[in-house]
Amino acid sequence: MANNVLLQMKNIHKTFPGVYALKAVDFELRAGEVHAILGENGAGKSTLMKVLGGIYAADQGEIYIEGKKVEIKSVKDAQNNGISIIHQELVLVPYMTVAENIFLGREPMKGKFVNASKMYEDAQQLIDSYGMDIDAKTMVRDLTIAQQQMVEIIKAISYNSKILVMDEPTSSISEKEVKFLFETMRTLTAKGVGIIYISHRMSELAEICDRVTVMRDGSYIGTRVVKETTNDELISMMVGRELKNYYTRDYQTGGEVILKCENICDYKMVKDASFEVRKGEIVGFAGLVGAGRSEVMKCLFGLTKEYTGDIYIEGKKVKIKSPSDAMKHGIALVPEDRKVEGLYHIQSVRFNSTIEVLGEFIKGISVNRQKEEDITQKYIDLMSTKTPSMEQAVGKLSGGNQQKVMIGRWLATSPKILILDEPTRGVDVGAKSEIYAIMNNLAKSGISIIMISSEMPEIINMSDRIYVMCDGKITGCLGHEEVTQEKIMKLAAK
Repeated sequence: MANNVLLQMKNIHKTFPGVYALKAVDFELRAGEVHAILGENGAGKSTLMKVLGGIYAADQGEIYIEGKKVEIKSVKDAQNNGISIIHQELVLVPYMTVAENIFLGREPMKGKFVNASKMYEDAQQLIDSYGMDIDAKTMVRDLTIAQQQMVEIIKAISYNSKILVMDEPTSSISEKEVKFLFETMRTLTAKGVGIIYISHRMSELAEICDRVTVMRDGSYIGTRVVKETTNDELISMMVGRELKNYYTRDYQTGGEVILKCENICDYKMVKDASFEVRKGEIVGFAGLVGAGRSEVMKCLFGLTKEYTGDIYIEGKKVKIKSPSDAMKHGIALVPEDRKVEGLYHIQSVRFNSTIEVLGEFIKGISVNRQKEEDITQKYIDLMSTKTPSMEQAVGKLSGGNQQKVMIGRWLATSPKILILDEPTRGVDVGAKSEIYAIMNNLAKSGISIIMISSEMPEIINMSDRIYVMCDGKITGCLGHEEVTQEKIMKLAAK
């Protein structure tokens, strides 16, 4: 790792109405290093990066690049100073090609017209130089999320960036694609690029990061060399306290079989999947992205119209053709993407908490507002959701609190079987710990939980049993006492 300082941010302050978002924050990035920024949601990580990227103007403070003081008042200023940000929410144009996205707004021209052949040639050269298997003429809408992420990286590289900010880059990609991303990052740092890496996945730090800076409540807490610190120390710095029993789990053998699925097949991703779930156990589903885990659950929840196979609830064969069928049989699904498939962001916590149980407080044209508020408050309390009031727009809450609202909404339907698809994606360590404790208590109360997760520590520590999928098939089942990461990976790549 090079010692030459590439970027210094000194004494950065930023306020919004009623909120002190950044308080005298210092940050340093060296050429050729990957420097992680950790902190709970609301710690100020994204705000600091938006100041660096010219999206927000700092109220106070100074920014130096290679020792020279710079003024960054716009995204263009940031780009001119060699700074590129790859946001968690990808900002590609789906109905344009890969090449058109890479060179959007700065296309090579031939007279008054775009020189399309040069644009595609330059884009393909860039793509090939990083060993990516993507055709520059492909429409972005036809790429996987992982491939789109790679296009964002290529786009950032094409600006000849010296400083690259990656916000949660591995949240939607498979283990194999994460390895490829890390190889790409190492190629960049070998060329002297400095990378700022924001992630909630503690397990990635040792693999890819050199140093880590921790923020809390808008303030700088400290910087550590990754090899000289521990996850426990970093978590304590992040939350201001030690998190005892981070993974809260009372393992259970489970009661009687509550759900049995035989030979589920959707003719696309799922091929003859058979499994069972017992009362009061947490059953994990592991596998690489694209293995068919979410697709099995969509069949089970009635989101897939055409599928074959048999589903038994409490020993009785049932036919599930729609989500309402699933809910009648006591099944609830918290989807993988709460932003797109789950929450109504401009609506209140109250609206989002009760939308699935309208029949409990609406009779004809009569609305029992007190009953609605009682239901909302019950699940705010149960989930320990932090919100100023139940009328707060849910989109204004942190990721962890949004997830708690989602889980609470489905618990309001009194499910026997709760499906959680990536329950802690984009959630900070403090909220993760709280969600794990809630899951443990739900299982102890007799609710059966199916959890899909791409985080190995999560799936290993929280599951009584783990089914592993590969290419649409279940390749094995591991009990919590025998499971290891190696065994999961062997079955996931079978």
